[in-house]
Amino acid sequence: MAQVTLIEAVTMALAHEMARDPSVVVLGEDVGVNGGVFRATVGLQEKFGELRVIDTPLDETTIAGVTVGLAAQGMKPVAEAQFEGFIYPMMEQIACHAARMRNRTRGRLSVPAVWRAPWGGGIHAPEHHSEANEHLFTNIPGLRVVLPSSPSRAYGLLLAAIRDPDPVIFFEPKRIYRQYKEEVPDDGEALPLDVCFVLRDGTDVTLVTWGAQVKETLEAADALAAEGISAEVIDVATLKPLDFDTIHESVKKTGRCVIVHEAPRTAGFGAEIAARLAEQAMYDLLAPVERVTGYDTHIPLFRLEMKYLPSVERIVAAAKRTLAAS
Repeated sequence: MAQVTLIEAVTMALAHEMARDPSVVVLGEDVGVNGGVFRATVGLQEKFGELRVIDTPLDETTIAGVTVGLAAQGMKPVAEAQFEGFIYPMMEQIACHAARMRNRTRGRLSVPAVWRAPWGGGIHAPEHHSEANEHLFTNIPGLRVVLPSSPSRAYGLLLAAIRDPDPVIFFEPKRIYRQYKEEVPDDGEALPLDVCFVLRDGTDVTLVTWGAQVKETLEAADALAAEGISAEVIDVATLKPLDFDTIHESVKKTGRCVIVHEAPRTAGFGAEIAARLAEQAMYDLLAPVERVTGYDTHIPLFRLEMKYLPSVERIVAAAKRTLAAS
């Protein structure tokens, strides 16, 4: 069993599915000869050829449109946006065609496609290279939105996304692409979509997060434990559709909830989770829901970047506020 980083787990999953299913193709800017800007597709063109690992022009709109067409006619394309901030030109094709195709044709056609994009901040990149706008896609009916937080979950969830019969947006937290390694067997075992993962059991407060923020949230749980506070940690993993039942069951036990994400605060996906808790778990809550998020600004350049992102200290402080309130 190999010890791999998150980015290597993505490469493993792509290679496994391309070997297993000849209808899987990869396309995007520099995905072939160069192996992708983060080397997620390194070696795939040599192994599977130029007809299945396709270097495209610098044209995100065309990449997205070709992806829809390929998928609607029986292929399983995996398209790459070099950075999440480059996915905006793709949104017209994704929202107006990919997400609607099954409904538009009353099930005659579907779009079994994946759009991959390196997501989030923390790598000292310029603007358009550090976006965290997953909430724009969770509001589009017909899409799945997936955001793994570890090498093993990246491998298993990407396999599931490629095998899914409908379009999936697959954001990869690039800040932790090479941050640590896990043992990940290349066995083709997919993880379930539409399921939250409980990473740590607790009784005093529920910490809900996804993507790169899982690392800081687990560290915050450790810090709270050192003070005698038991925190349960939930990795949402699939944001759309949301496995709210797992979150609700945890809040029934703890009575408190802190939601952590690096997207801007206003209308971030944490607001949706908080709203559902208000609707369905009001009498289970012992304190108001807290959110630890990015700010309602563009993510700053590298000097202030880490001050923008949720920190262990901010998460711990929010958890303590929920305890003080009750």
